[in-house]
Amino acid sequence: MAEFQEGDSGERVRLTARVGGTVQAVGFRYWTVRQAEELGLTGSVRNNDDGSVGIVAEGPQTAVLEFRRWLRSPQAPGRVENVEEQISPDTGEFHNFGVVY
Repeated sequence: MAEFQEGDSGERVRLTARVGGTVQAVGFRYWTVRQAEELGLTGSVRNNDDGSVGIVAEGPQTAVLEFRRWLRSPQAPGRVENVEEQISPDTGEFHNFGVVY
């Protein structure tokens, strides 16, 4: 797992995250899409069968850092208990940010 550097390297990265807690049926996916779009990120969000939410977000390192902060903040809907994450290079796979059903 790569570590974020707090400076703006200009690097594009991918955040793959599993968010646990009370994060389904609370508008979490909707607000995740909205936050990602505001930050100019691409990717997807989905409900997982185990009650968690899966997220893949790609974009400039600084925007992904801000998104990661938001996921753990009181502004995220529901009650986030834990975030498991992995950082990897941006793949360019996505053209927008949306919900996967």
